[in-house]
Order: sequence, then structure tokens, then C-alpha cells
Amino acid sequence: MSINSTTSLSELLEHAKQSLKDVRREDGEFVVKDLFRGFEWNRIGRGDRTKLGSMFLSYVQHEGASFIESTDKTPQNQQKYKLK
Repeated sequence: MSINSTTSLSELLEHAKQSLKDVRREDGEFVVKDLFRGFEWNRIGRGDRTKLGSMFLSYVQHEGASFIESTDKTPQNQQKYKLK
């Protein structure tokens, strides 16, 4: 999927969910930004990044609760996650 400034939030959330398979369990914690390549993340508007973070947290608390958990926050106030 090509990510640009017009990519919908639901498409971005699906991309993040699909990218979870690439997270290595031994690496420990990650933030939503880690689920995107650097240039992809930079193409997402700041407001959409914030909304995407909220949507991902909701996903983790409901659908993804069996295999992913939220942990603490970074100094930049980004929510950290960890695969179970």
C-alpha cells in the first residue's frame, strides 16, 4: 500500500495491524511510529498521527488484547506497546 497525505485513517490502521507481524518479540517495546517506514510516517499529517495513535490504542484494548498490551509512555508522550 502506498501511503501519502490522502491515505485514510482506516487504511493507516490496517497497515499498522499488518505491520505487527514484523515486530520482533525480543526487541521489546515499540510505538506506532515503528510500524511505518520513516518516509511513510513523515507523509502522515500530525493530526492524523494523533488520531491513528488513539485508534491503535483502542484496537489494543479490544480486538488485540489477547496478543498485545500497552505499557508506559515515552518522554514525548507516545504510548508504548509490547507483544505478549
